[in-house]
Order: sequence, then C-alpha cells, then structure tokens
Amino acid sequence: MTTPDGAPSLSDWTLTPSKVHLNHGSYGSVPRAAQEFQLELKARMDSNPCTWFMGQYKAVAAARAEVAAFLGVEAQHMALVLNASAGVSAVYNSLDLGRGAEIVMTNHAYGAVLHGAYRIARKYDGRVRIAQIPLEADAETATALVMAEVNDQTALIVLDQITSATARAFPVEAVARAAEAHGVPLLVDGAHAPGVLENPVPEFDGFWVGNLHKFACAPRGTAALVARGDRAACLTPLIDSWGFPYSFPESFDHVGTQDVTSWMAAGTSFRSIEQRYGWSTFRSYAKALCDYGEAIIGDAFADLTGQNHKVDAGMPVGPLRLIRLPAGLATTHEDSHDVRAFISERLDIETAVTTFNGEGFLRLSAHLYNSPSDYEFFAERAVPELVRLAGSL
Repeated sequence: MTTPDGAPSLSDWTLTPSKVHLNHGSYGSVPRAAQEFQLELKARMDSNPCTWFMGQYKAVAAARAEVAAFLGVEAQHMALVLNASAGVSAVYNSLDLGRGAEIVMTNHAYGAVLHGAYRIARKYDGRVRIAQIPLEADAETATALVMAEVNDQTALIVLDQITSATARAFPVEAVARAAEAHGVPLLVDGAHAPGVLENPVPEFDGFWVGNLHKFACAPRGTAALVARGDRAACLTPLIDSWGFPYSFPESFDHVGTQDVTSWMAAGTSFRSIEQRYGWSTFRSYAKALCDYGEAIIGDAFADLTGQNHKVDAGMPVGPLRLIRLPAGLATTHEDSHDVRAFISERLDIETAVTTFNGEGFLRLSAHLYNSPSDYEFFAERAVPELVRLAGSL
C-alpha cells in the first residue's frame, strides 16, 4: 500500500521504524494529519484558556455531529465520551435496574465491562449470568445461547459486537430483536467496530458504545455512546457539570476543563484516510493482509510443532485474526502479558497475545501501514522463538 504520492503508507503515520507493528487493534495509531491538527488546537487552547473553555461545549457539539456522520447515526442520538468503557459505565450508572436485577453477558466479554457489570449487580443485590459461547459458534448458536440466559429477572443484556480476546463477531442484530421481544434493553460493546464495519451502529432501540481510536484512527480518548428509544432520556454523564439542565446528548457536551481536542481532531483522521486511501480500500486490504498473515504464521507454527494452529472463530472479522500459540504459552491473562512483552522486547514486534478458556492465542490486527513482509518477518523470526519458549516451560 502506498500514499497518493507513491511513498510507503507508513509515512502517513509516526510509528517507530525499529519495530514491526502488528497490533493496531489495541491502541490504534493516529495519522500525522490528525496529530498536527490536534497540536494546533492545543496551542489555540493554551493561548487563551478563558475564551477556549467558555466556548468549548459548542466545539464539542460540532465534533459530535462530525463523528455521528462518520458512524452513520443522527447527532441527536450520540454523545462523545473518553472511551468505550466510559460509555458503558455511563449506561450502567444511569439505568435503574431494580432489586435482584440480572445482567446477561458472555464469556467473551471485555474485562473492564464485565467487572463493571459485577459492580452494578452487587448494587442491586443481583447477579451476572454468563452465557458460555464456544469460540466456533455460528450466529444462530450464539443467539440461542445468549437468550437461554434471559429470564424474568433479566434487566440488561451486554454483548460484544467484535470481541477483544477472541477476535470474532457476535450477532447483535439478532440478539437485539430477541431482547426487544422480551422487553429487555441491550447494550452493545462495539469498541472495535468503527472503521471495521461499513455500518458499525446497528438499528435498534438501546445502547451502543464504540472506540474511535482503534481502527478509525482518531486520537486516543475519543469514543461514542449511541442511545435510541425511551431509555435514552435517562442517560447522564459520569461527572456532573454545567450540562445538568440538558438531556442526552447535550448534557455530555459540557466537560469542564477536560482537554478534548482529541474529539475535535477525530474528523481529520476520518477524512485523511478516506481521501488518501478510502475506507473501503482499508477494509479489503486489511482483510487480505490478515488472511495472508494467518496462513503463513499458522503454517510456520505447524511446521515446527506438527499441530494445527489455525482457529475457527465462528464469525471472523476482516482486520482481526487468531492463531493458536504452542501449548503452555499464555494460558492465563497474566502470562499473556509476559509473552507479549517477550515478543516486543526480544523480537522488536508489537502484537497482541490473548487468553481464552485456558489457551493462548496470537491476535493479529492490520491497518493500511502494514505489509505482507511484516507477517513474513513474524513467521521467520518470532515463530521459532515462541516454539522454543514453549518448550522451555
């Protein structure tokens, strides 16, 4: 992939060339254009803080409209928040679930979102019910297993749109229809969806949160909370502010002296990628890269271990893939961090290592600055070292 000027696409980012970057899905990477615009905004803010902050809520409202257009939703249904977890917490804290309330989630849920659900369940003397979804489950099976946990005490369903640890999708539209039939609200954790899906926010009355700093490449600290239907009116920001006379989403526009220049620079990221490459090009290119990386890295492991390292993720996602690590590696969440650090510090490769049901996985995620040689390098340099590491355990 090259820029319109013929330079390597990596030149549109500021990633250090001494590392191979194969983990865009965790923290993202901000294009130069957005970095430069955010610095201009910060300079403007610091040149006259009084004027800046007195009018910041208007700039936030304008940024909100720009982000809403990118996501394909109406601005009146969307608020800006610092990250997906902040949006989830706003929903948790705003809903009145009632004593004995139960929250239904899956065993693929993101840790911070899961722990927040346990906190809220304790508040109401309720419980969290975990639907056990096999990694290879298809849409119909996943829907049935989620809804099997729903009963008269269910006050909320929380479902990943694209999972973090297992790099697969869930059938949020089907679950939304089934939840509506039971009168149960649905909260969709769409942290990885913006940029990955052409239409990331499904049509349903309920709640959706998504990070803009991952595949959509906005500056970090930028996320969206979408709420539709009667329950949207109950949403309040996590921090009380001068937005108290207003309802959702205007109440979220008032953020005091927080530096939210990241929100205002998000549109620059969206436009830069669209103008220089096209979002549809990103999606097709990233899928092809992950297909290639999955094949050559999986085969490299198999050649050394004699085992199958490819993973059936049930509902795979374009720019994300799982590869099974050699037995014994990353069998716990804590161990996965150690393996990731080993790959980064010893091998100069940034990637994600995850754990699910006691097995360790390499999670690949690709963006426009990646190339086939990145995955070839991993197969040649990292795979033998990881096999040796597993053998030493």
